[in-house]
Amino acid sequence: MIGKTIDELKVGDSAEFSKTVSEADIYLFAGITGDFNPAHVDEEYARKTYFATRIAHGMLSAGFISTVLGTRLPGPGTIYMRQELTFLGAVKIGDTITAKAEVIEIDTAKGRVKLRTTCDNQEGQRVLTGEALVSPPRPPKKAGG
Repeated sequence: MIGKTIDELKVGDSAEFSKTVSEADIYLFAGITGDFNPAHVDEEYARKTYFATRIAHGMLSAGFISTVLGTRLPGPGTIYMRQELTFLGAVKIGDTITAKAEVIEIDTAKGRVKLRTTCDNQEGQRVLTGEALVSPPRPPKKAGG
């Protein structure tokens, strides 16, 4: 199974993925990346910060964008080439984050697609915005050709 090829995409196509962030997600992400910043893993420390509680790693939310691009739009076979991110708000344990990608430009000559990428929380507040550049999957080669 492959995702949409460049010829199957059009400007305005979009897809999304939602996930509720758990404490386990934060600890697993810290373990995988090695980022044990106390703002993420130490509640006593975090209570003294601006957010007054632990917050999720910004790149955890950015990872949800990767899920959209690699599994939904364009989908399986997509190669992530570039991502620009602006973090607008904190994600806390229990927040449900919806990552969305929308096609904004298609360059058929180069085989590249630009997408607007966003993450919103359950209250509709935007916590992340950006742009991605991907190479969508190519059609399968025909046998004998």
